[in-house]
Amino acid sequence: MVTGPAGEVVLSWLEPTETGNALSFSTLGDTGWSDKRTITSADNWFVNWADFPSVVPLSDHLWAAHWLASQPAGGYAYDVVAALSLDGGETWSEAFIPHTDGTPTEHGFVTLFPDGAGLGMVWLDGRKMVNEYDENDVASSGMTLRAATFGSDRLPIGEALVDDLTCDCCQTDVALTAEGPVVVYRDRTTDETRDIYVSRREFGEWQPGTAVSDDDWEIPACPVNGPIIRADGKTVAVAWFTAADDQPMVKVAWSGDSARSFSTPIVVDAERPLGHVGAALLPDGDLAVTWHRAAGQGGASLMLARVDRNFGVVATYPLVAAADVFAFSVPQLVASGDDLIAVWTTETDGEFGIRSARIPLQLVGPK
Repeated sequence: MVTGPAGEVVLSWLEPTETGNALSFSTLGDTGWSDKRTITSADNWFVNWADFPSVVPLSDHLWAAHWLASQPAGGYAYDVVAALSLDGGETWSEAFIPHTDGTPTEHGFVTLFPDGAGLGMVWLDGRKMVNEYDENDVASSGMTLRAATFGSDRLPIGEALVDDLTCDCCQTDVALTAEGPVVVYRDRTTDETRDIYVSRREFGEWQPGTAVSDDDWEIPACPVNGPIIRADGKTVAVAWFTAADDQPMVKVAWSGDSARSFSTPIVVDAERPLGHVGAALLPDGDLAVTWHRAAGQGGASLMLARVDRNFGVVATYPLVAAADVFAFSVPQLVASGDDLIAVWTTETDGEFGIRSARIPLQLVGPK
């Protein structure tokens, strides 16, 4: 779920068809969600709970969508596929693959964002995974973070390597600050420390990644738990999950200089959090945060908190009970006018669905 430049809220999802899967979306109006529109469908998509497609308004007329297509090699060999709309999502272009390496490896965890008059994109790129693993040089076969820009004609304007060693399967996110785009992601070091990093683009060049916080979470595998970044001018907030020292936590940190530096993190939850965070900046500068909290028997509750950058957590709520939440999913949260909009995945007797809630801001904690 995203908010477009004009404030429109767009929700996209995958649903099964008789022959495969379809990518559909809906927009939120005063009376609820619009009738769904289906962009495309196929029988060869790579479908999973963690790495999911998106539909993003880039301007009042230019929209972008992406999904994931399995390669003939199977397994985790899949490509990013994208399409553009020049009429606000009514019709869509032919699909194109933004990466050009052609390797039978993983390409995904994409974030789309407005980039000038075109499309900006970041994704995790596994092209180096064709190399044989070397425990003395893990970067030679590790996951990378790459970025590219495309015009409204789908032609590439530029591509760049942002980070040459990242966590394999944590979601990425991008925020537009007063000084340009900033990408947030889970980094990986050669000693298997996997903390949250940001990279800013300055004068057209992505800068070396820097840590939001030195959690020092050493884990020899990907936790599949990506961060969220939100920005308003030079104010930036990042929310994320960590389990450093075997202590699971959801944290938030602020920046007042377009993500050049960050404050000491605020612990939002240390009571059995599972992560899968969402976040929305509120008009007064606070941050609303959602996340999963373990609820026993493999279940999870969806939690909501309001966090003040100076005073910490000012209110915490169990937004949705465990019986109505699918724990292996990534709930979504955006601010829309005087409301928060939350969306989550449900599971009942093996059947999956999507639910949403409109939450007036005056109900989310005192100020």
